[in-house]
Amino acid sequence: MAQREKVMKQNRWPIAKEGLSFLIPMVVLTILLGILGWTAWMYLGIFLSLFIAYFFRNPRREIPNLQNIILSPADGRIIHVGECEEDRFLKKKTLKVSIFMSIFDVHINRAPVSGRVLERNYLPGRFLVASVEKSSLLNEQNAVILETEDRFKILLIQIAGFVARRIVCYAKTGDLLRKGEIFGLIRFGSRVDLYLPPEVKPIVRVGQHVKGGESIIGYRA
Repeated sequence: MAQREKVMKQNRWPIAKEGLSFLIPMVVLTILLGILGWTAWMYLGIFLSLFIAYFFRNPRREIPNLQNIILSPADGRIIHVGECEEDRFLKKKTLKVSIFMSIFDVHINRAPVSGRVLERNYLPGRFLVASVEKSSLLNEQNAVILETEDRFKILLIQIAGFVARRIVCYAKTGDLLRKGEIFGLIRFGSRVDLYLPPEVKPIVRVGQHVKGGESIIGYRA
């Protein structure tokens, strides 16, 4: 229950708490530079403080109250939509949707449906550029399988990128997530792969920009 309360509070913070360990020292350093009269360095500190706050921002999202929808788990650009064989976790044919997050996108991840976390697996790996397709298999990643009340299963994979070196996942096996609820984040440029049953009808296209917890990826049959 205590862990659940912490996660719900995280949903309300304007900045992800993981960003505070970067932001607070930078703000303190910037103040010290100003006190010492090192104006040029102080302005650099202000710029970096603003960038850190911007990167770890947690904007409010309007979660669509519609039936049978799949929401985007992340902010970013759609780089892949198509059917494939997912042979590591679900071990069946799926519809794969990949979202690339640049350093300018919100990096908080949200649940695309309401459901229970059936399984969570961390896989160490490389740090290739996340927009490259082979990063789906080779990069460091965290896999989460969600199941709805009617046994509809989806697979979410958080993938670290060339700059990203830290994947955060608050959700634990057995947790219940609400649609649009924050479950983790990835620091700096990264990617999220979403594997859905093939009967899902996608409404996104490659190149489209989506918002986590707000944009609709597709509809269940």
